[in-house]
Amino acid sequence: MNFDNFSDSISKIIKLQLPGQIAHYKMAPLERITALSEINIEARKPRNAAVLLLFYPDAAQQTKFVLTLRHTYKGVHSNQVGLPGGKEERYDISLEATALRETTEEIGVPSENIKVHKALTEVYIPPSNFRVFPFLGTVNYQPEFIPQDAEVAQIIETNLDDFLDDKSVVSRELTTSYAAKIHVPAFSLNGFTVWGATAMMLSEVKELLKQVI
Repeated sequence: MNFDNFSDSISKIIKLQLPGQIAHYKMAPLERITALSEINIEARKPRNAAVLLLFYPDAAQQTKFVLTLRHTYKGVHSNQVGLPGGKEERYDISLEATALRETTEEIGVPSENIKVHKALTEVYIPPSNFRVFPFLGTVNYQPEFIPQDAEVAQIIETNLDDFLDDKSVVSRELTTSYAAKIHVPAFSLNGFTVWGATAMMLSEVKELLKQVI
């Protein structure tokens, strides 16, 4: 999709009601849905984090967005594909500020160049006890990404049209931090499997875009 046309769509998305859990659950493993129904989230005192779904034009003025691949490490999100972002710090003035700061740190896009258009529906992640707040943003140029060595193993530039194609939705058998060999709904993008909380957040954006495109 041409970036100018995409920008016109964003102006319409701003006015739409968020589909929230209806969209999230389309890309949530059954085990995750069951777990969420049984958890008293507030009693667990989750920490806050924020991420940014950043859209931009490539050299041909086609719309892309950026994902990141985490390093392999001893943790629940090891070697997973996600959105740039991270945990809220005491000095952040808002969760939007958290998303912008973390995006600049992780992929090198200056926060002052990013226009945040809309806050999306938060997602609670039981294994890490984080409540994640996603935001939708754009830059009007093709960024020169600078991955943060400690956090980002690879930058994944994803074509919007590929994402919107229903063929990108797949089922995969995975072993997770909370279950072995479970079938999970996922997006197959650029040869990577995008599942879990990231897929849930992307599902909401896909639902919004399909209403205006």
